[in-house]
Amino acid sequence: MTVLWIALGSALGGVLRYLLGTAVQSGLGEPAFPWGTWLVNVLGCAAIGLLTPVLAKGGTGSAVLIVGVLGGFTTFSAFSMQTVELAAAGRWDLGFGYAAASLTACLVATTAGLWCGRWLAGPGAGLA
Repeated sequence: MTVLWIALGSALGGVLRYLLGTAVQSGLGEPAFPWGTWLVNVLGCAAIGLLTPVLAKGGTGSAVLIVGVLGGFTTFSAFSMQTVELAAAGRWDLGFGYAAASLTACLVATTAGLWCGRWLAGPGAGLA
């Protein structure tokens, strides 16, 4: 049954990724820089940092939210393809900038989310 819940969570995460990413890109007038994917990745990293200590006891809820929803929501495969496409189009500046900004922002967001999650969950929760 857990696998079914993870599958449903993945579907939800994928739909949310599509809706948010598309809304951001459209709202910005379809810029060359993939802001929608970048925002989804940063939010997904913050969420996984927040939820990991809060849901440290595991169980179905943890699997559904972290593996399912966030697994469907974050888009590093799309991130990688967009970086390669920018480079292939001769936009090395945007490709490098996108990769650097994504890595930096996602690591910062994951760390911030982890700190917040540890604070919410209380002493001894989450990663060491």
